[in-house]
Amino acid sequence: QVQLVESGGGLVQAGGSLRLSCAASGTFFRINSMGWYRQAPGKQRELVATATSGLSLNYADSVKGRFTVSRDNAKNTVYLQMNSLKPEDTAVYYCNAKWTERDNLSLYNLEGWGQGTLVTVSS
Repeated sequence: QVQLVESGGGLVQAGGSLRLSCAASGTFFRINSMGWYRQAPGKQRELVATATSGLSLNYADSVKGRFTVSRDNAKNTVYLQMNSLKPEDTAVYYCNAKWTERDNLSLYNLEGWGQGTLVTVSS
């Protein structure tokens, strides 16, 4: 299993910046992708940005040019640098990981979530 621990949320004014971190720990064969999703009040959870183990990056259109996802494979950590924040970026941000576990000759693909960290952007 993999445990995900997030940090870095908080309150910031519009136009400001925040950096989120998420560290994965536990027993696994490999981590395939790590990234960030968010859920605003009354809305569904949506993808923000993800990074595969090969460092292929994917962003939501709403954050392109403002947010940067990066990953340190050696530390099993993913970061989200958020610049030019807007009030509409206010949400709980969840770290997501997809990994593979090995049991003898079998491989299992699993997915998990962090506990979430609140980002509030004031106007």
